[in-house]
Amino acid sequence: MRILIYTDGAARGNPGPAGAGAILRDASDQTVLAEIAQGLGHATNNVAEWTAVRLALEEARRLGATHVDLRMDSELVARQITGIYRVKHPDLKPIHAASMALLRSFEGYTVGHVPRALNRDADRLSNVAIDGGETRDAGPRSTLV
Repeated sequence: MRILIYTDGAARGNPGPAGAGAILRDASDQTVLAEIAQGLGHATNNVAEWTAVRLALEEARRLGATHVDLRMDSELVARQITGIYRVKHPDLKPIHAASMALLRSFEGYTVGHVPRALNRDADRLSNVAIDGGETRDAGPRSTLV
């Protein structure tokens, strides 16, 4: 199964109240498979962006994905994933390592930077998380714990 993932992280104040958001869709028909909105407490925007990637990849693995297509409006994180930029900050290194290990566990993956306008759902979820409306929802069928 191939899953299309949109992720976003947000921090108000940077650092400040932070949240991670992601939406996972079946790549073939765009059906929403899961939505993630998780508050992160006090964190930077980069920690929130990377945490959104990690949470989404964990969920894709749980859903049985063999391939993932990551899309995000953070050009920095997209370039860090592809190796164009290095991850230097000590707070990001563990999240980066976990995310890269997850990516390598799939049969294949792509990473792409998209304009913010194409990432509205993930952005909305990251802000819902900051506002305290955390969710891990797999659509109308079930709620994730």
